[in-house]
Amino acid sequence: MKGEKCVLYERDCVGCGECDRCDLDPTKICDSCGKCIESDKNYKIIKIDKIISE
Repeated sequence: MKGEKCVLYERDCVGCGECDRCDLDPTKICDSCGKCIESDKNYKIIKIDKIISE
């Protein structure tokens, strides 16, 4: 983890795991279900900071 930047705060990653938590239920790990971005609107705007390809 050394050298990685935190995706939530302006600091180095400390391995807290907060970025892996569900926005709707902080007691569970995010499983990318998409419920947090569901809406009755026809569109949604999402800012992409970086694309990581392995």
